[in-house]
Amino acid sequence: MSITPERTQELIKEFGTKPGDSGSPEVQVAILSERIRNLTEHMKAHKKDFHSRRGLLIMVGQRRRMLDYVKSVNVGRYEQLIARLGLRK
Repeated sequence: MSITPERTQELIKEFGTKPGDSGSPEVQVAILSERIRNLTEHMKAHKKDFHSRRGLLIMVGQRRRMLDYVKSVNVGRYEQLIARLGLRK
């Protein structure tokens, strides 16, 4: 359910603004989105896993708050981020 350190480094490299940038909101949202995708797949197979469901809902709320922050700081960065991640349709 969690992502591998190699995948985390790939996301940091792809979404980071500079090398080794793991703290920017874009990187954090990308990592959370990857974890949410993995946990969503787990939930499809294990429908009654309510502990994991709670964790999933917490992560979705956390990602929502980070996206709201990015949107309040710079709308262009927000739109670019959701387009790259494919979050909105």
